[in-house]
Amino acid sequence: MNARELVIDVSGVVKRFGNKTVVNGIDLKVERGEIYGFLGPNGSGKTTFIRMLCGLLTPDAGSGTCLGFDVLRQQAEIRRQVGYMTQRFSYYEDLTIAENLDFIARVYAVPDRREAVARSLERLGLQNRRRQLAGELSGGWKQRLALAACLIHSPRLLLLDEPTAGVDPKARRDFWEEIHDLAAEGLTVLITTHYMDEAERCHRLGYLAYGELLTRGTVSEVVASAGLTTWSVSGPDLHHLARRLRGREGVEQVVAFGNTLHVSGRNATLLEAAIAAERDARHEWARVRSGLEDVFISLMSGSRDNFT
Repeated sequence: MNARELVIDVSGVVKRFGNKTVVNGIDLKVERGEIYGFLGPNGSGKTTFIRMLCGLLTPDAGSGTCLGFDVLRQQAEIRRQVGYMTQRFSYYEDLTIAENLDFIARVYAVPDRREAVARSLERLGLQNRRRQLAGELSGGWKQRLALAACLIHSPRLLLLDEPTAGVDPKARRDFWEEIHDLAAEGLTVLITTHYMDEAERCHRLGYLAYGELLTRGTVSEVVASAGLTTWSVSGPDLHHLARRLRGREGVEQVVAFGNTLHVSGRNATLLEAAIAAERDARHEWARVRSGLEDVFISLMSGSRDNFT
């Protein structure tokens, strides 16, 4: 990886609140034009970490750069070149879409403000709604407004914190098409999500659990590194079958997927022995490729909450 292409290059990043360490020694390198996804349970430190990257929080330990600026000493410079979309809609609901964008452009001292607002409205398909009050928008349109506001000052890095929560499938699809278009233009994107289909649309992933970065890489690398063997079973009375399987050696997780169960473990021999003890003519078993959801459930199950 060429250091000249790195937008984020940090190591050993730590953040504590009182006696709790919520981010514990994370290293991260992200290239220009890359979409990097962060997954993990609620309270795992994802939001805290990205707030340190964009200059809103100061790390208690660690070093590195974001956009070429020191994350400990040049936070103001970082903030000017980052677009940050929070989990909650944070714009003025009694202003129109155009008025909200004009206000954000003023905050960032964007030159040719009117032209910048017009470009943002055009790009995100908001022209016909420019006079609509933000408080009247549906979740999908609020999402578009928030993204337009993040982009109006032409940032070099976009940080998106669960941006598609609560929006419909079409709005999510349209959002991701826009994100990939932006990445193709050279914008770097760091995104947190709980959706596995969205995780699979990222160039690379990291799984953060209670302050620890447990795995990272492309989707195929993350799945391969888990070393998980997964079987699918269909048939009647799966609920009782699941209860019996969960008590057997070698079975690490049993998860319902529609009308099937996924039964997984890291020791393939022990897992197959456990399955063999439960096989009967009523059920159909097949070994399947472990998916991201299988891997992340396994990682989450093995993680210890640092607030307990």
